[in-house]
Order: sequence, then structure tokens, then C-alpha cells
Amino acid sequence: MEGNAIVASDQIDRSVHPSGIVPTLQNVVATVNLGCRLDLKEIALHARNAEYNPKRFAAVIMRIRDPKTTALIFASGKMVCTGAKSEDDSKTAARKYAKIVTKLGFAAKFKEFKIQNIVGSCDVRFPIRLEGLAFAQSMFASYEPEIFPGLIYRMKSPKVVLLIFVSGKVVLTGGKLRKEIYEAFENIYPILQEFRKGDANIPLGLALPSTPSLALAAGAAGTSTAQLMPPPPRRNTTAAPDNQRQDNQSEDSVPLLPPPSPARQLPPPSPMLPPPSPAFGLPPPSPYNDLASNRGIPQMF
Repeated sequence: MEGNAIVASDQIDRSVHPSGIVPTLQNVVATVNLGCRLDLKEIALHARNAEYNPKRFAAVIMRIRDPKTTALIFASGKMVCTGAKSEDDSKTAARKYAKIVTKLGFAAKFKEFKIQNIVGSCDVRFPIRLEGLAFAQSMFASYEPEIFPGLIYRMKSPKVVLLIFVSGKVVLTGGKLRKEIYEAFENIYPILQEFRKGDANIPLGLALPSTPSLALAAGAAGTSTAQLMPPPPRRNTTAAPDNQRQDNQSEDSVPLLPPPSPARQLPPPSPMLPPPSPAFGLPPPSPYNDLASNRGIPQMF
């Protein structure tokens, strides 16, 4: 029994539950005064399903199976009963705990029974835009996804705290009466519908249908999936010579390079340049050579 109570639709009182959803009570916390001082060590030694560790917690923790609950018994005689699924189960369990304490030799009484908290949960069955809800209801809502994944909504009347999750699950806590839990959910349900998360609208042509959607369309039309798939691109099937095929394969495998740049040519010679000098020749004969020959001196040139 998760989320909503298993109730037939024709059995739901629409005057109390206009939304048609009945929150399920998950926990009822109640307190009782036993009216006497208690020796916790004595209770822990002689009672079944009881544990006591004063270094960790200053109370005896006792459990019973029917109804499945847990009790915290303090030395002052105060007791907290938690874990019941309804108000009647909580009161029945508290009486059983008081009876166990009485059998251990304590003058325990059952008085001042009071329900302190009721926790309920339900599922609205649609996703919720928590960011928009937190912005619109900023006076009552707080949303810190880095700290806690749910939106915390503190309702003023009735005084109930709601934990709203993006999946549509809602937890209601803080009420002392069952009708407060129901009233709080009926107050928040129209707001949740306003911030219902819709499907994203994908423009046509940006995405192809997936294979499951094609299969559904093919089944509805009585055709095969292959007939609905777009045809593959056509390829040239004309036969080509072997050397041309090898060239095509090499072109496909090797990336194409840009065409080589034309050879760089030097500019033509300018007509303003001076003409080239004549070929280098021997110097003209020097008169000193004749003078040296007359004197018997070897010629230097």
C-alpha cells in the first residue's frame, strides 16, 4: 500500500476528497503519561524486546509486533509511542506498553494520551516543476536541490508541512488530526496541477522517430518497420575500369590536398639597368717593362 490508499473510486467521498486521491497515513506519534517514576534498568532487565543504553539515549526502547510500534519510556514516567498507522492503533499500542510496565511492579496509569504528529503520503501521478512552484509560492515554499531534493512547503492553515518531489510524490507531516492531512492535500492539489510538468515539444524535422515508435506505427498500419524507414542514399552502380576503381578507392582513403601553387617567376629585367661590363682582360703593357728589359731586370708584368 504505497502512495495512495487502496480505495475504490466509487467509495471515495468527493465532498472530503475532491481530487479523488486519499493520502495514506504512514506514522502516528502519540505521548502518554504513566504517572509514576520508573526504574529503567529494572524494565530493561525483565521486559522482552527492550533495550537500554544510557550513554546513547536516556530512555528504554521497547517494541511490540501487534500493532507494530516502538515506545520510548523515560524515567519520569513519560512515554512516546511511534510507528502506528492509525489513531486507534496508536492508542491500543500505548495501552499495551502501559500494561507491560504495570506487570513489572510499577504503579503505572494511562492518562494524558495525545496525538502529537501524523505523517501521510500520496502520489499525484504526474511530474511537477519545482522551480516554478518555488518561485510562485516563495512566501511558503523553499527549494534547495543541492541540500534536499524535495520542495518544502509550509502551509499556514492547516498548519502542515509538505515535502513535494519532482516525481509527484508528496509527504504531509505536522498535523494532529487526520482531517488536517486531508485538508492540506486538497489545498495543495490545484497548485500542483498548475505546475504540472508537460512533455517537451520537439519541432518537426529536428529528430527522427525512434525504433519503438516506428514499430508501433507499423503495427497500426499493418506494414513492416522497413517500409516506414527512410530509404538509404543511392550509390552509383555503373561499372568502371579497374584503374579508375583503384583511383576512386585511393581518393576515398587519402584525404584530398589543395592544388599546388604555380611556380614563382622572377620579374623581367628592368631596361634601366646598365649594360653588363666587358670581359675582364689583361692590362695594357706598361712602359716600365721596356725599361726593366734594357737594364737586365726581369719584367714584372
